[in-house]
Amino acid sequence: MSAQPIRVLVTGAAGQIAYSLLFSIAKGDVFGKDQPIVLLLLDISPMLPVLDGVVMELQDCALPLLKEVVSTDKEEVAFKDLDVAILVGSMPRRDGMERKDLLKANVAIFKSQGGALDKFAKKTVKVLVVGNPANTNCLIAAKSAPSIPKENFSCLTRLDHNRACSQVAIRCSVPATHVKNVIIWGNHSSTQYPDVHHCKVNMAGSDLPCFEAVKDDAWLKGDFIATVQQRGAAVIKARKLSSAMSAAKAICDHLRDIWSGTPEGEFISMGVYSTGNRYGVPEDLVYSFPVQIKDKSWKIVDGLDINDFSKSRMDASAAELIEERDMALSTLAV
Repeated sequence: MSAQPIRVLVTGAAGQIAYSLLFSIAKGDVFGKDQPIVLLLLDISPMLPVLDGVVMELQDCALPLLKEVVSTDKEEVAFKDLDVAILVGSMPRRDGMERKDLLKANVAIFKSQGGALDKFAKKTVKVLVVGNPANTNCLIAAKSAPSIPKENFSCLTRLDHNRACSQVAIRCSVPATHVKNVIIWGNHSSTQYPDVHHCKVNMAGSDLPCFEAVKDDAWLKGDFIATVQQRGAAVIKARKLSSAMSAAKAICDHLRDIWSGTPEGEFISMGVYSTGNRYGVPEDLVYSFPVQIKDKSWKIVDGLDINDFSKSRMDASAAELIEERDMALSTLAV
């Protein structure tokens, strides 16, 4: 095996998303079956004993591609010479916590981690922000790492994308792989807009527009959107824990697509830097768009028709992101 190992960081590494994620990465499901990996696991000091247990389990998996596992609570160790950073750890919302207090706590975390990326990581590092509020955390990290191109930063909306694909697939009684080109526009929050106007469903061997395949416009414009928007809350209500298995799968999908590219004629959703987009989304946000990926670079899919129904929902999510951004930047300035 001649390939050089890549250095992959997971933060919040003692948490439940990481627990579902690390095996898939170490096994080669994300970066390829011949790509050796050094895993760096970062968490806060009180979680280090738990992290020791995670390291033991990774060792006990006896995986051929996993060359080394480093667990730490120090950013200068965790961020050194990184090829990939998966920023899962964030301050979760506690009962009775104001949104601005949550933002303030997370701004501090992602400012610090952005600074560590700037100082210690490779300039080619690919950064995926998962910790919520993911879009704004991603923007803060990118702004705090001025020497790393903004294009190298993205946030996770693939879970929402997968949820939307799956809802359509279940409705049409086809496998989820038969549904392509759904779009998540905007914020990874309940204002996100799952858009199926450009979606195709493969039924009986031919690709049909989603509205033709589903044959229920009221559902697609109503309950479908609400279900995808509220799915995270529904999982918490049922499991008393937030989505972990499905979030980990979405992280794998997102990174595999960055690494290997998207299939011809297909696009996926991810939160990326909005500046220069052609959909009238305000500049200087991290906003979820339809993207195609080639040679580890994404580009926003241009030229999709946007009707008034879609535009109003895209605008509402942008308005929320502007409010979040301005609140976050005001705490940065203090």
